[in-house]
Amino acid sequence: MKKVITVILALSFLLVAAGLASAAGKAADKSPSYYLCNCGGDCKCDTISAKPGKCKCNKKMVKMNLLAIEGDTALFCSCGGKCACKANPDDPTKCGCGKPVRKVSIKGKYVCNCGADCKCGTISDKPGKCKCGTEMKQVM
Repeated sequence: MKKVITVILALSFLLVAAGLASAAGKAADKSPSYYLCNCGGDCKCDTISAKPGKCKCNKKMVKMNLLAIEGDTALFCSCGGKCACKANPDDPTKCGCGKPVRKVSIKGKYVCNCGADCKCGTISDKPGKCKCGTEMKQVM
């Protein structure tokens, strides 16, 4: 009887551990979200924040997912924070959901310096360490 209980407990532990590992993997696959100015397509204020609020032109900011950082430009999916889009491989001007990609200048900001395969997508207005612990670099 003790062996049966031990086996059941061990299997239960393995199932819970596998579930947690799977959930952690899915969370790591999700693009980081930021809040951007929502004042229209010709907006040039390029406000980015980790928290909701208003941008420099006093418009309410909206949550968007970071798709990529290319040089001094960050590319965001414009369909909202709950989207899990990736860039459309056939059309670089659109997200996987078909919405247009939002390009924002990040000159003068700091980004993670952990290499081309980095998925943490940290952007900041101050120097420091990114989410993965790597020292950030300033975008020139």
